[in-house]
Amino acid sequence: MLMRGVGGTQETPTLERPLAVAQRPPRPATATEGHIVVSGRKDRRLYAIDGMRLLAALMVAVHHYVGTYRVNQPGNAIWDRPTSDIMPTVFRFAAYGWIGVEIFFVISGFVICMSCWGRTPRQFFVSRVIRLYPAYWFAIVLTTGFLVALPGVWERQQMRKILLNFTMLQSGAGIPNVDGVYWTLWSELRFYLLFLVVVATGLTYRKVVTFCCVWGVAAMLAPASGFRLLVLVANPDGAWYFIAGLALYLMYRFGQDLLLWGILGMAWLMGQLELGHRIDAVERVSSWRGSVLIFTVFLLIMVAIATGLTDRIRGKWLVTAGALTYPFYLIHYTAGTTLINRLRDTLDARLLVVTLIAGFLALSWLIHRFVERPVARILKRGLDRSFARQRGATDVA
Repeated sequence: MLMRGVGGTQETPTLERPLAVAQRPPRPATATEGHIVVSGRKDRRLYAIDGMRLLAALMVAVHHYVGTYRVNQPGNAIWDRPTSDIMPTVFRFAAYGWIGVEIFFVISGFVICMSCWGRTPRQFFVSRVIRLYPAYWFAIVLTTGFLVALPGVWERQQMRKILLNFTMLQSGAGIPNVDGVYWTLWSELRFYLLFLVVVATGLTYRKVVTFCCVWGVAAMLAPASGFRLLVLVANPDGAWYFIAGLALYLMYRFGQDLLLWGILGMAWLMGQLELGHRIDAVERVSSWRGSVLIFTVFLLIMVAIATGLTDRIRGKWLVTAGALTYPFYLIHYTAGTTLINRLRDTLDARLLVVTLIAGFLALSWLIHRFVERPVARILKRGLDRSFARQRGATDVA
């Protein structure tokens, strides 16, 4: 959900931090396992991905405020009447904003593969911890504060369940999320754990392709198997979006080939099926055709990024946009809908939505600047010392 990494590589959860611009000239193309690394491509900052991440977060936020099935029911606790009556035009577009989550998953597959290339499992673990947890911990405290101060829209969880949320493992224990958007983090964590196996063996074109194929087969078989553990691990609801991102990164690093296009095509076919399932189960105010169209356009944009067609896109504001995405995603939903409930009779509905989004973006910058960055530095120093001590103890033994 998000969904957003660290250092000189581009990372996101669901949404990660982008690849830093290299301070060296592009290297000539080199062969790796019979594949050619595209000259200089892996050293460039992908500004377009920063922009896509923020766009996806804004899509999700507008959807939650205006376009869900819940907010379009008479007498709902957020607006008190259907949003299709309050903002009919906005509602028609907002009804499809949920696809921002699927966009997050694809970007996450791309960026995690990029950020892990050449890293050790320890480095991967540290980068995930310092990227995901600081803003997440702050978001739990902030959201809980809103639920205490402004009751009546969302139910506040028991303290023991709130505390378990700090682990980010609550979904595995069957404990509700403090904020509904955290469900995407559970999908991200399962992806990280699976991909860690490949990272531990050393990432190569062949190994990542094999991982995509094996995971894809497991995701297709899991629902029919009736084996709950396989369903949990294979994550059939999100697997093909992450796989699409992995294939796109391989295109970016090694260039196009028929096998990668085949994996991406399979991901599109399986992805459109999952879109339909989600519409039937949850997103009942949007259509399958519209959802598939938006998803297809997004994949084409990602293909353009992977093939270098967006390399001329630049702008420091895009870097800032990418940095805001994760904290914005974490804090916008429960707090935002609670504020709508309290302020809906004081402002024009459209102005209220725009004001809330602008306010949460500003707050997200403060979280990034004064929470994420300093806490990440502290965590990194502590984890690095712990691993260094562990290595020293192993050497002594």
